[in-house]
Amino acid sequence: MARSAVGVVALALLCSLHPVLGLYAPSSDVLTLTPENFKSKVLKSDSVVLVEFFAPWCGHCKSLQPQYDKAATALKGVAVVAAVDADAHKSLGAEYGVQGFPTIKAFIPGQKKPVDYQGAREAKPMVDWVLQQAKSLVSSRLSGKKSSSGGSSSGGGKESKESAVVTLTDSNFEKEVLQSGDLWMVEFFAPWCGHCKALAPEWKKAAGNLKGKVKLGAVDCTVETSLASKYDVKGFPTILVFGADKQSPQPYEQGRTASAIEDYALRLLETSAVAPEVVEMTSQAAYDKACGNAQICFLSFLPHILDSGAAGRNAYITTLKATAEKHKRRPYGYVWAEAGAQPELEEAVGVGGYGYPAMVGLNAKKGVYSSLRGAFADQSISTFVANPSTGVTTISAVPSVKTVQPWDGKDGKLEEEEEFSLDDLMNEEL
Repeated sequence: MARSAVGVVALALLCSLHPVLGLYAPSSDVLTLTPENFKSKVLKSDSVVLVEFFAPWCGHCKSLQPQYDKAATALKGVAVVAAVDADAHKSLGAEYGVQGFPTIKAFIPGQKKPVDYQGAREAKPMVDWVLQQAKSLVSSRLSGKKSSSGGSSSGGGKESKESAVVTLTDSNFEKEVLQSGDLWMVEFFAPWCGHCKALAPEWKKAAGNLKGKVKLGAVDCTVETSLASKYDVKGFPTILVFGADKQSPQPYEQGRTASAIEDYALRLLETSAVAPEVVEMTSQAAYDKACGNAQICFLSFLPHILDSGAAGRNAYITTLKATAEKHKRRPYGYVWAEAGAQPELEEAVGVGGYGYPAMVGLNAKKGVYSSLRGAFADQSISTFVANPSTGVTTISAVPSVKTVQPWDGKDGKLEEEEEFSLDDLMNEEL
């Protein structure tokens, strides 16, 4: 009888410990999955479902548990955070190719295959990543497009002709990457590498979405061995980011999904972008340098130095620089001239009837311009630059810029009048 009682107590104790052994307690916001409810809770869900495949004995899984719990609470009502004991339910782990613990995958409505989460095992990056997946899902639904699994594999990095991924070799790497002013993310891969094959469709998808903003390239290290050696590539895939300092690329160590790659690239692009210079129109060459490749060039005509003084002029230029910084991602140019220094240009763009300072947005290729109608101040100029297509006027030709002396940065001085005497004046009249 005593042994029987002890057995009952032991059984009760084991039952009470079951939530601990299963990592997530019944009170947790993490949904417990089994083969019986996996289809209804995950595969038929209308929401993004984040699933952790774990084993109760796994030390890394135990370390992840509090962070995963925290992520589940944060995402409650937004996405489903779930976990399955893949040691107890080996069939589920095998079905989704789980080979180690913990393995985290996102199941997204409309996609045939789940997406692997390969980011940091902390609550915030997990939450940010899930929100990005949810955002992509909502955007797809809003546009009427069906969700996809990210495209087909390109065979470990060698991209098809329609891909935006640039194939890089020893012969074109210098010109394409090192000598360019573009931000590059370069994957160093080997065709036989399984991780490279898994990355290929995500890399291709990210390259397409980032086209015109950030360039993505790929180097086959089994062929381009010199490049692999130069950049000390010791594992595949290795992703390096070539920013402004092309000689010191930085490793990319974030998630290997298209959304993670895109998010990182766009954030890096925003922080690394350089605002265009605000240039004084002292010659045609100065104008061409600032505006030759610009989609729209903003021409400012500032008051004469005798009217504004150096302090006033510098204030106007500071305003222009702030605008250039705020809209630095736009392909625009910014130039200025003193009132009356470029009379033909002023006449061509209708300046003069509204006083100084004045600003126009000129699209020379289309032969049109529009004028700033508000005050020459931060808010009104920024609004104008953001939407310069209001009140467009055609221009038959853009006059050449006259060569003038640049401003010396000082206050203006009145020209000294020639001295003369009354006797001289009387002698001249006589």
